[in-house]
Amino acid sequence: MIDKEKFHILNYIKKEEYSASMDGMRYMLKKKDTEEGARLEAIIWPEPYCYAKTEEEKKQRREFALTEEGVREAADWLNEQYTQQRNLWELSKKMRL
Repeated sequence: MIDKEKFHILNYIKKEEYSASMDGMRYMLKKKDTEEGARLEAIIWPEPYCYAKTEEEKKQRREFALTEEGVREAADWLNEQYTQQRNLWELSKKMRL
């Protein structure tokens, strides 16, 4: 699980995509430019493949404000998705190459 009190990656995300994995669930946080301004996009998908090699229909997305609060909300969402979809993440770990 992500400890949102130690998850200080906003300045990194403003410049680069941040990707990691959590026990079968891969995720990426990145800056997304929209008509309303910059947003934080969180994307999750199952292992074993990287973002570029995973089919689009297997990816789930959510947007947040590009702020420290938005990063905390994204961390909460990632933790919720990890818990709610644990069966998917467990299955994906078994499919590693």
